[in-house]
Amino acid sequence: MRLDVGKLPNELLARLLSRLGKGDPRVVVGPGIGQDAAVIDMGDRPGGRPSGRYLVAKTDPITFATDLIGWYAVHINANDVACMGATPRWFMVTVLLPEGAEAALAETIFEQVAEACEGMGVALVGGHTEITHRLERPVVVGAMLGEVERERLVTCAGARPGDALILTKGIAIEGTAVLAREAEAGLRALGVSDATVAAAKQYVFEPGISVVKEAAAACRAARIHAMHDPTEGGLATALYELAAASQASVEVDAGKVRVLPATQEVCRAAGLDPLGLLASGSLLIAVAEEDAGPVLAALEAEGVPAVRIGAIVAKGRHVIMVEHERKRPVPRFDRDEVARFLAGRGSPTPRAGEDRGAL
Repeated sequence: MRLDVGKLPNELLARLLSRLGKGDPRVVVGPGIGQDAAVIDMGDRPGGRPSGRYLVAKTDPITFATDLIGWYAVHINANDVACMGATPRWFMVTVLLPEGAEAALAETIFEQVAEACEGMGVALVGGHTEITHRLERPVVVGAMLGEVERERLVTCAGARPGDALILTKGIAIEGTAVLAREAEAGLRALGVSDATVAAAKQYVFEPGISVVKEAAAACRAARIHAMHDPTEGGLATALYELAAASQASVEVDAGKVRVLPATQEVCRAAGLDPLGLLASGSLLIAVAEEDAGPVLAALEAEGVPAVRIGAIVAKGRHVIMVEHERKRPVPRFDRDEVARFLAGRGSPTPRAGEDRGAL
């Protein structure tokens, strides 16, 4: 099977992960579909006293973006740590630069990393840099470490039938910003207005791709069952990952999913489906129905727009969209719509065997 640019298909990844042994018993959360980060029990303090905290570890590369690449690396990795209910604390970064790169490029990336870490109160503790043979563009790989109290740990696997499902901000913040910053000329050629391109570029800052603040606010307001950060493959892929991790079915009201204004214009002009567009900046929260109100109020108090978009409805792994009283499966995306656009390929289609009609 030939693989396209983007994440490994879930079926292939699951097969690869199934070959791994159990490993260290101190691994509380290991690799799995939809799991945002690893969780490690670091054991007792000297004298046998329980530490009361878990270490949360995440690594993720930045490959789509070149503009603000160092800034992205910090925030994207911090998001997944925050989705575990943890506080990001320590960051490591590997910076790979193409042959012939100017020293100014390295300086710019380090400035971006330092600024993002400082703004979040995160310590930059190490990493690696090199000029890499045959690399065409810079690649930055981040690794974020954080900590969480044992009883406050949240995983993507915790959603339960009967939970309300909340989505913050709207979709697809990062994908819209990346396209405006990396493919500005292409969007303008398709008729996207100057005002929309300018607005889309700013989405990276406002409403912003970080979900650290809202994840912390939600955890203070109630006992959160699950959180997930939609990234590559957009909201659609994130919903399937949540369903797979929790072994539960998800039902979403299409009319409740907010597609941001610049995203609407960019996707309309470029023939992209916003459900499959890179979506960092949105946060999915599964919480008991009776706690949905307090969580929504806490998010509003932080200035974060949020809405209940659906519910966890049953055991299983179905992801259903309800639109005009008709139900249909949410489409699957073999690769993110950003990657498809940058590769210059045709219109989005559901994965083979998927039906976009009513159930």
